[in-house]
Amino acid sequence: MKNNENNDFIMGRHPAVAALRSKQEINKVFLQNGINSNDANIRTIVKLAKSRHLVISRVPKPKLEQMSNHGNHQGVIISIAPFKYATIDDLFDNAKKHQEDPFFVILDNIEDPHNLGSIMRTADAAGAHGIIIPKRRAVGLTSIVAKASAGAIERVPVARVTNLVRTAKDLKERGVWIFGTDVSGHDYRKWNGNGPSAIVIGNEGKGISPLLKKNVDEMLTIPMVGKVQSLNASVAASLLMYQCFNSRNPIK
Repeated sequence: MKNNENNDFIMGRHPAVAALRSKQEINKVFLQNGINSNDANIRTIVKLAKSRHLVISRVPKPKLEQMSNHGNHQGVIISIAPFKYATIDDLFDNAKKHQEDPFFVILDNIEDPHNLGSIMRTADAAGAHGIIIPKRRAVGLTSIVAKASAGAIERVPVARVTNLVRTAKDLKERGVWIFGTDVSGHDYRKWNGNGPSAIVIGNEGKGISPLLKKNVDEMLTIPMVGKVQSLNASVAASLLMYQCFNSRNPIK
């Protein structure tokens, strides 16, 4: 939820702790009157806020309800500056920092902020070096995404680009193999995610756009036996990210 053009909100105790521990620019901390000060997360929030010399405002519950549009704030809301996006070069630098081959997740017009937040959370766990999203017709970095990511928004760089097709071509020129998802393709369980790689996850309803699909090096499919022959975008992304993780981190 936007407060104005220069502020956004992070809601919830765990996301608040993650934000306070990050380098995110924070304007103010709002705590609900009468909240349990012995709660470990609340103590951590207060300690971190004081260490950063931030203003802590004690406000009544109705105020937080209004600020969160009746979302699940858990008695804590942090007012922050808008989230900053990374560049494609930042994503490559992140891979270089970890001394690993680049592994990126390209999201083709994902519209549900909960899907984006969940994908970010898995990307952080599976060691993806960054996420690429388009500027138009797709969800960006919002407070809802931040909460759904459970703090991963502070650790996974997100690049927002004007044209995904052009970006895919640029990645291929830089040695990255692009893998898409489709009902017809190679079984993802046989995919070897070693080497510079990027996976494309399509829109929740339409899948991968035709022009972007033409620039994919290989299509991967997730076998299914049920009557519903599709998976939620965040679930599909999770399976593919962990297949890449398994390829790069075999059981010894």
